[in-house]
Amino acid sequence: MSFAAATRIEQIQTMIGSLAAPAAAPQPSGAPGATSFAQTLATVRTPVAAQSGDGSAPFGAEIDAAAARYGIDPSLLRGLVRQESGFDPRAHSSAGAMGLTQLMPATASSLGVTDPYDPVQSLDGGAHYLRQMLDRFGNDPAKALAAYNAGPGAVARFGGVPPYAETQHYVQNILGGASA
Repeated sequence: MSFAAATRIEQIQTMIGSLAAPAAAPQPSGAPGATSFAQTLATVRTPVAAQSGDGSAPFGAEIDAAAARYGIDPSLLRGLVRQESGFDPRAHSSAGAMGLTQLMPATASSLGVTDPYDPVQSLDGGAHYLRQMLDRFGNDPAKALAAYNAGPGAVARFGGVPPYAETQHYVQNILGGASA
Protein backbone atom coordinates (compact mmCIF):
# COMPACT_ATOMS: atom_id res chain seq x y z
CA MET A 1 0.00 0.00 0.00
CA SER A 2 1.33 3.43 -0.88
CA PHE A 3 2.16 5.96 1.81
CA ALA A 4 -0.55 8.31 0.49
CA ALA A 5 -3.18 5.56 0.63
CA ALA A 6 -2.14 4.54 4.13
CA THR A 7 -2.22 8.15 5.25
CA ARG A 8 -5.68 8.68 3.76
CA ILE A 9 -7.01 5.50 5.41
CA GLU A 10 -5.63 6.70 8.74
CA GLN A 11 -7.28 10.12 8.22
CA ILE A 12 -10.64 8.51 7.47
CA GLN A 13 -10.40 6.19 10.47
CA THR A 14 -9.46 9.14 12.65
CA MET A 15 -12.36 11.23 11.37
CA ILE A 16 -14.78 8.37 12.07
CA GLY A 17 -13.35 7.94 15.56
CA SER A 18 -13.49 11.67 16.25
CA LEU A 19 -17.22 11.82 15.51
CA ALA A 20 -17.89 10.11 18.82
CA ALA A 21 -15.48 12.34 20.74
CA PRO A 22 -17.10 15.05 22.89
CA ALA A 23 -16.52 18.61 21.74
CA ALA A 24 -14.08 20.62 23.83
CA ALA A 25 -15.20 23.82 25.49
CA PRO A 26 -14.02 26.95 23.68
CA GLN A 27 -11.13 28.78 25.28
CA PRO A 28 -11.05 32.59 25.10
CA SER A 29 -7.81 33.85 23.60
CA GLY A 30 -7.43 37.00 25.69
CA ALA A 31 -7.01 39.14 22.57
CA PRO A 32 -9.10 42.25 22.00
CA GLY A 33 -12.60 41.18 21.04
CA ALA A 34 -12.02 37.70 22.48
CA THR A 35 -15.15 37.91 24.61
CA SER A 36 -17.46 38.27 21.63
CA PHE A 37 -15.45 35.61 19.81
CA ALA A 38 -15.75 33.25 22.79
CA GLN A 39 -19.46 34.03 23.06
CA THR A 40 -19.92 33.22 19.39
CA LEU A 41 -18.03 29.97 19.75
CA ALA A 42 -20.03 29.10 22.85
CA THR A 43 -23.18 29.09 20.72
CA VAL A 44 -21.79 26.53 18.29
CA ARG A 45 -20.24 23.12 18.63
CA THR A 46 -16.46 23.48 18.72
CA PRO A 47 -14.90 21.94 15.61
CA VAL A 48 -13.65 18.43 16.20
CA ALA A 49 -10.08 18.37 14.96
CA ALA A 50 -8.91 15.43 12.96
CA GLN A 51 -6.68 13.44 15.25
CA SER A 52 -3.66 11.26 14.82
CA GLY A 53 -3.50 7.75 16.23
CA ASP A 54 -2.35 8.94 19.66
CA GLY A 55 -5.36 11.28 20.07
CA SER A 56 -3.46 14.51 19.43
CA ALA A 57 -4.22 16.82 16.51
CA PRO A 58 -1.70 16.84 13.68
CA PHE A 59 0.56 19.89 13.97
CA GLY A 60 -1.11 20.62 17.32
CA ALA A 61 1.83 22.45 18.88
CA GLU A 62 2.41 24.47 15.70
CA ILE A 63 -1.29 25.38 15.44
CA ASP A 64 -1.39 26.40 19.10
CA ALA A 65 1.75 28.55 18.69
CA ALA A 66 0.43 30.33 15.58
CA ALA A 67 -2.97 30.87 17.20
CA ALA A 68 -1.36 32.32 20.32
CA ARG A 69 0.90 34.58 18.25
CA TYR A 70 -2.14 36.18 16.58
CA GLY A 71 -4.66 35.94 19.44
CA ILE A 72 -6.88 33.40 17.71
CA ASP A 73 -8.74 30.56 19.40
CA PRO A 74 -6.72 27.44 18.51
CA SER A 75 -9.88 25.45 17.78
CA LEU A 76 -10.84 27.98 15.11
CA LEU A 77 -7.44 27.72 13.41
CA ARG A 78 -7.49 23.92 13.78
CA GLY A 79 -10.93 23.81 12.13
CA LEU A 80 -9.72 26.05 9.31
CA VAL A 81 -6.72 23.79 8.66
CA ARG A 82 -8.92 20.70 8.74
CA GLN A 83 -11.32 22.28 6.24
CA GLU A 84 -8.66 23.79 3.98
CA SER A 85 -6.20 20.92 3.66
CA GLY A 86 -7.25 17.99 5.81
CA PHE A 87 -3.94 18.56 7.67
CA ASP A 88 -1.98 17.77 4.50
CA PRO A 89 0.99 20.17 4.29
CA ARG A 90 1.44 19.31 0.57
CA ALA A 91 -2.18 20.14 -0.34
CA HIS A 92 -2.57 22.10 -3.57
CA SER A 93 -5.88 23.32 -4.98
CA SER A 94 -6.84 23.65 -8.64
CA ALA A 95 -7.02 27.43 -8.03
CA GLY A 96 -3.37 27.45 -6.92
CA ALA A 97 -3.77 27.63 -3.12
CA MET A 98 -1.06 25.76 -1.25
CA GLY A 99 -0.18 24.17 2.07
CA LEU A 100 -1.99 23.56 5.34
CA THR A 101 -3.85 26.88 5.24
CA GLN A 102 -4.26 26.95 1.43
CA LEU A 103 -2.77 30.38 0.87
CA MET A 104 -2.78 31.81 -2.63
CA PRO A 105 0.72 32.76 -3.82
CA ALA A 106 0.18 36.54 -3.69
CA THR A 107 -1.39 36.34 -0.22
CA ALA A 108 1.40 34.08 1.03
CA SER A 109 4.01 36.47 -0.30
CA SER A 110 2.32 39.49 1.27
CA LEU A 111 2.40 37.69 4.63
CA GLY A 112 6.11 36.84 4.35
CA VAL A 113 5.53 33.16 3.60
CA THR A 114 8.34 32.00 1.32
CA ASP A 115 7.45 28.28 1.39
CA PRO A 116 3.70 27.67 1.74
CA TYR A 117 4.36 23.92 2.01
CA ASP A 118 6.37 24.43 5.19
CA PRO A 119 3.83 23.75 7.97
CA VAL A 120 5.19 26.42 10.33
CA GLN A 121 5.21 29.12 7.64
CA SER A 122 1.79 28.12 6.33
CA LEU A 123 0.24 28.12 9.80
CA ASP A 124 1.83 31.47 10.63
CA GLY A 125 0.62 33.00 7.36
CA GLY A 126 -2.86 31.52 7.67
CA ALA A 127 -3.22 32.64 11.29
CA HIS A 128 -1.95 36.11 10.39
CA TYR A 129 -4.44 36.42 7.51
CA LEU A 130 -7.30 35.10 9.67
CA ARG A 131 -6.38 37.69 12.34
CA GLN A 132 -6.55 40.40 9.66
CA MET A 133 -10.01 39.19 8.64
CA LEU A 134 -11.17 39.04 12.27
CA ASP A 135 -9.96 42.62 12.78
CA ARG A 136 -11.60 43.80 9.57
CA PHE A 137 -14.95 42.20 10.37
CA GLY A 138 -15.36 43.08 14.04
CA ASN A 139 -14.01 39.79 15.45
CA ASP A 140 -16.96 37.96 13.91
CA PRO A 141 -15.60 34.46 13.17
CA ALA A 142 -18.30 33.67 10.58
CA LYS A 143 -17.50 36.80 8.57
CA ALA A 144 -13.75 36.30 8.98
CA LEU A 145 -13.98 32.71 7.76
CA ALA A 146 -16.20 33.75 4.86
CA ALA A 147 -13.60 36.39 3.94
CA TYR A 148 -10.85 33.77 4.17
CA ASN A 149 -12.81 31.60 1.72
CA ALA A 150 -14.56 34.02 -0.64
CA GLY A 151 -12.48 37.14 -0.12
CA PRO A 152 -13.08 40.21 2.03
CA GLY A 153 -14.70 42.08 -0.86
CA ALA A 154 -17.51 39.52 -1.10
CA VAL A 155 -18.19 39.73 2.64
CA ALA A 156 -18.23 43.53 2.51
CA ARG A 157 -20.46 43.53 -0.58
CA PHE A 158 -23.05 41.23 1.04
CA GLY A 159 -22.69 42.61 4.58
CA GLY A 160 -21.90 39.14 5.92
CA VAL A 161 -21.43 35.59 4.72
CA PRO A 162 -22.09 35.70 0.96
CA PRO A 163 -24.91 33.57 -0.45
CA TYR A 164 -22.43 31.17 -2.05
CA ALA A 165 -23.15 27.54 -1.20
CA GLU A 166 -19.43 26.72 -0.98
CA THR A 167 -18.71 29.59 1.42
CA GLN A 168 -21.76 28.90 3.58
CA HIS A 169 -20.79 25.22 3.79
CA TYR A 170 -17.18 26.20 4.59
CA VAL A 171 -18.21 28.47 7.47
CA GLN A 172 -20.72 25.95 8.84
CA ASN A 173 -18.18 23.14 8.77
CA ILE A 174 -15.58 25.11 10.67
CA LEU A 175 -17.97 26.54 13.22
CA GLY A 176 -19.52 23.13 13.75
CA GLY A 177 -22.82 23.56 11.92
CA ALA A 178 -23.93 26.94 13.26
CA SER A 179 -25.97 29.17 11.00
CA ALA A 180 -23.68 31.28 8.92
